[in-house]
This record gives sequence, structure tokens and C-alpha cells, in this order.
Amino acid sequence: MQEIPFRTLLYRYFFFSWLYKDVTRGNVVERAAARRWNREHAHWLLKYMARWLWCGLVFYGLGGFVEWVLEAPQLSVLFYIPSALSVPVNAVIGAAWVGLKVLPAAL
Repeated sequence: MQEIPFRTLLYRYFFFSWLYKDVTRGNVVERAAARRWNREHAHWLLKYMARWLWCGLVFYGLGGFVEWVLEAPQLSVLFYIPSALSVPVNAVIGAAWVGLKVLPAAL
């Protein structure tokens, strides 16, 4: 078994684009197969949403801790910003999940 670098593992843990196929390339049959593949693997998006949600909550908690307990509001920004960025990432993941699971396949 080939050893995967930590950087690649970290990327795959937080970003899901490596898991899905491009539906804009190939002929009609290849595009339909890619769409079917993506729909079958849409359940993984919920895992990615949970990961980003927990990371956002942890960073928000750390920001609150640094701001209130350590009384360093300037330093707390380093934790609040990643927490705030987890919200739009979860919105994009949610939209992708709705597009793959909820909307009809005929689109």
C-alpha cells in the first residue's frame, strides 16, 4: 500500500472535490456515468459538513476563550476568522448536497 503524504490527507479531510467526477467532459454516456457516480457519493458531503461545523465551533470557542479569559481581543481574531469562514463553506457543501440528492436527476 502506498503511503499518502500528510498534506494530501489533510486536504482530502476538509475538501471533497477529489471525490467527485467532472460532468462537463466526455460524451453523453460518460457525462451520465459521472453524474450517477456523483449522486451515489453525495452522502459523503454530510460528513464534510459535520467536519466544517465542528471546526467552526472549536475555533469559535477558542476565540471566545482567548478574548474573555486571556483578555486578548486582537489575538482572538486568529480564531474567529476561521470560524466565520466555516459558514460559507458549509453553505456551498449544503448547496452541492441539495443539487445531488434532492433535485431531480433530469436536470
